[in-house]
Formats: sequence, C-alpha cells, structure tokens
Amino acid sequence: MSFTLSSAASLLLVIDVQTRLMPAIAEAASLIAHTDRLIRVARMLDIAMVFTEQNPNKLGGTVPELAVSGAATFAKMTFDAGRTSGFEALVPRDRQIIVAGCEAHVCVLQTVLGLRAKGQQVFVVQDAIGSRQPASKLAALARMSQHGAELITTEMALFEWLGSAEHPHFREAVALIR
Repeated sequence: MSFTLSSAASLLLVIDVQTRLMPAIAEAASLIAHTDRLIRVARMLDIAMVFTEQNPNKLGGTVPELAVSGAATFAKMTFDAGRTSGFEALVPRDRQIIVAGCEAHVCVLQTVLGLRAKGQQVFVVQDAIGSRQPASKLAALARMSQHGAELITTEMALFEWLGSAEHPHFREAVALIR
C-alpha cells in the first residue's frame, strides 16, 4: 500500500455527475471544473476511468462538459455502485480508487464505504464531490475519512500522479490548474 497516488495504480471513479442532478448541487460548476481537470490529466497519463450513472432514464446521462468517450459507463439503481452486478469487474482490487462525483452523502458515501469494506484504497477528491446542501457534504467527508478513505484535492491528485516536474506531461497538466 502506498500513501501517495501512482498513475500506474490509479483508477478514476466519477460517480453520477448527471444532467438532471447537477442543477440542484451546491457549487456544481466548481465540481464539474475540478472533475474535468481530473479527467483530462487521467487521459494524458492513461489512467483508467469508470463513470457511474444513477437511474439514467430519470436523471439523464453524464453532463456533456465531461467527455466520457472511451471510458466505461456503468448504469445503476443502487446507491452503492458495488451492489450492482458487474461493478466489481470494472474496479480491480489492486487499484487506488480516486473518487469524484455526487451526491457526496448518498452514492459517493455508500460506494466509498462499500469499497473500503472490501479493503480497497480509496481517495476522495473533496473539491470534486458535491451535495445539495453543504452540511451533507461535510458530514459525508467526515464519515468517509473515519472509515479510512483519504481526503485529497484535485491539485494533490494531479501532482501525485505526475510525481516530478520532469514528467513529460508536467507543463500540460499544470496549465489546467493555473
């Protein structure tokens, strides 16, 4: 187990950033912008990605701002994605799971707790998750941390993935956060 992220060992899990849900999420534009940065750098570094969509017939697909072509998209009705058949095959046990999405206190929380219960290493990107109410997000972050999820920021993830200012994608990745 490593306490820092490795691009070779990471999987970015984007939970339920959907068209009909986002208008109700506090600071949704910021969540989308941070998630977009994570996705762009994940693509640069060939990091695997999985997107979930909660009840997509009612909540719509992933927002168009987050291009998901080439990434696995997983439709679900359960709040904990791990309770839906087929999810475990998309999230290998030997991966560091980096989590973004919403809602922090429902699907993010339950999925993270399910992954932690199976012993997986989970990093929650706190500036890339959201809820309708800020208090719900704060409660979810506290609970996930209490159960062993690491709380990180978008910049922490990007710099840990890069590992060095000598990385070939350093300038390109840093341009996304400056």
